[in-house]
Amino acid sequence: MAAALLRRELGVVLAALLPVLAWDASGLDLPLQRLLGGPEGFVWRSHWLTSTVLHQGGRALAWVIVVLLALNVVRPLLGCALTRTERLRWLLVTLAVFAVVPLLKSGSATSCPWSLAEFGGNASYVSHWRWGVADGGPGHCFPSGHATAAAAFFTGWFALRGRHPRGARRWLAATLLLTALLGAAQMARGAHYLSHVLWAAWVCWLAATVTAPRALPQPAYTGSP
Repeated sequence: MAAALLRRELGVVLAALLPVLAWDASGLDLPLQRLLGGPEGFVWRSHWLTSTVLHQGGRALAWVIVVLLALNVVRPLLGCALTRTERLRWLLVTLAVFAVVPLLKSGSATSCPWSLAEFGGNASYVSHWRWGVADGGPGHCFPSGHATAAAAFFTGWFALRGRHPRGARRWLAATLLLTALLGAAQMARGAHYLSHVLWAAWVCWLAATVTAPRALPQPAYTGSP
């Protein structure tokens, strides 16, 4: 049963990969960024909403959630029907997923849009598929690390779905919304292309799927028919 569940979930992962690849193949990353910036750069780069609230605030919110997950191990705060072992696993898997995208970024030669010459920087546009090809900029921009600050919490869906299916659906919806919001903010600032956000979300979903528990416990009894 666990193997069959894993196959189904990997099927979902592969299905989700198709629109990501389709966007990459479209070549629309750069044209989309041109709608947001120009030779003077990106007007939203230092705006209080995108820079302070969504960029810095989003990162702070991610750490608050991690702290809550850590406290949750000691005393049930989220997913109260989960055992301590399950809550600990949720925390550790989340931290592991957080680490995946930074590892990919460390080996990436792709620079951020705001580093391109046409946006006031000194780099040339080079597709992230051209691995190891320098673009004249600082690199280390692919995939989106900031989108990962939200997408890493896909692990909550897998942690909660067995005992708290309704809570799991709400957690997943909130994670998707936050990922889209933080990703859009970084695009507006010139920090990432849409493909960077999509790949970060997909990598986090893949990592969360691979590390998810396969034996699903029964939902918690609520007393309702």
